Amino acid sequence: MICLNNVSFKYTKEQESLRDINLTVNDGDVVLVCGPSGCGKTTLVRCVNGLIPHFYKGELSGKVSVNGVNVSDTTLRKLSRHVGTVFQNPRSQFFNVDTTSELAFGCENFGMSPDETETRINDVVNRHDMAPLMDRSIFKLSGGEKQKIACASIAVEPVEVIILDEPSANLDHKGVCELQKMIAAWREDGKTILIAEHRISYLLPYITRAVLMDHGAIVREYPAEEFRSLSGDELHSMGMRADGMKNPADVTIRTDAKTGTPGVMTLSNMRYAYRHEKPVFDIPELDIPTGEIVAVTGTNGAGKSTFLRCLCGMERRCKATLKVGSEVWNNKSRRRKIYMVMQDVNHQLFTDSVLEEVMISQKTEDRESALKILESLDLAEYAGRHPLSLSGGQKQRVAIASAIASERSIILFDEPTSGLDHEHMLQVSELLKRLKEAGRTVIIVTHDVELIENACTYIINFEKLKFELKHL
Repeated sequence: MICLNNVSFKYTKEQESLRDINLTVNDGDVVLVCGPSGCGKTTLVRCVNGLIPHFYKGELSGKVSVNGVNVSDTTLRKLSRHVGTVFQNPRSQFFNVDTTSELAFGCENFGMSPDETETRINDVVNRHDMAPLMDRSIFKLSGGEKQKIACASIAVEPVEVIILDEPSANLDHKGVCELQKMIAAWREDGKTILIAEHRISYLLPYITRAVLMDHGAIVREYPAEEFRSLSGDELHSMGMRADGMKNPADVTIRTDAKTGTPGVMTLSNMRYAYRHEKPVFDIPELDIPTGEIVAVTGTNGAGKSTFLRCLCGMERRCKATLKVGSEVWNNKSRRRKIYMVMQDVNHQLFTDSVLEEVMISQKTEDRESALKILESLDLAEYAGRHPLSLSGGQKQRVAIASAIASERSIILFDEPTSGLDHEHMLQVSELLKRLKEAGRTVIIVTHDVELIENACTYIINFEKLKFELKHL
């Protein structure tokens, strides 16, 4: 059982993040915590798993207990025997360099024998078809594959409470289906599950209750049946992504509205392989439409993120060339002329304030222009905040604001809407359209069907390497 009694929390030198939270999650419940980006979902789950107050410092009042254990009075090590967590950024929770060792790590900390550890790992791997991910380097996994390993590492542990923070953010359609199976198995085993999530369609069959948050407070609780009966518009107004589980491969592309042929830039001789491994991809020649919004889709691990890194010149061992108009851009030229927003935006947030983060991307620093960009992304109120103090969705928007401020002609995005609620997904969609109208080329690696349908004009299916035209 999870109990939060009159819990409030304020991060050091920041505004209150939780206000008078009272919540009880009974044994075996599956509770969805939802609401718009920045509403306090992640802060709430940090109070349950003990990261608040043991890791994140601030002003905490009230009492949090898990299975009768007072979280504030118990070390993280002891709490980990009761609670397992999959973070929004799974990379931050790995302790090993290979996947099999990562799955074994929790069991070893429980003092299990090698035989029992191996049995538990084999059970999870076989139950969830994860054999292709075993004995792999953590550093060579895609974001979605890391998410799967993080979920599996919790599944092998004998904890009673499982916390998931935006677990579907980086998963492809198949990965979300596998996550569904894992949640169903946990529920069958009587686990207590607390899930903070924007994308909710895949969860609806399994939840026992939904908790809606806004501005750090619980504004309403819904019994499962009432929550399932809410319309798409009602769910969208609450900040949720509720448009089903459509596979990007099934998006209908119309070809009857083509009004002209876009220009193209030609990518040549792009081949990349991690050391001592087979090539991730081998592209002799590929024409990419310019002045368009191009979605790059495909399964987790297909090489989409690696493709973006090679395209912008970040992977120095990839010697491809890109012909744009009459110019030929080598790696060095592409690093200078192409801007990329990474999947893990923590890697590219460098300054002490959100406003400074946007201004360092400008050719000439312009405070007023930077503030207008922040305002267009609902970030103006955070201009003075440290970027790393923001929620995952807010940090994503800061990185997007920096890309817009750079004014570069080609902008790459790797999962730009992961962690974003419905309103901010639409906001990003509109900004991408404005970039297109300004003549910029936008290339997006994404599994987000709603973003593809709202903004993208072309799709590259990475497995097939082909274009299909989409009518806006």
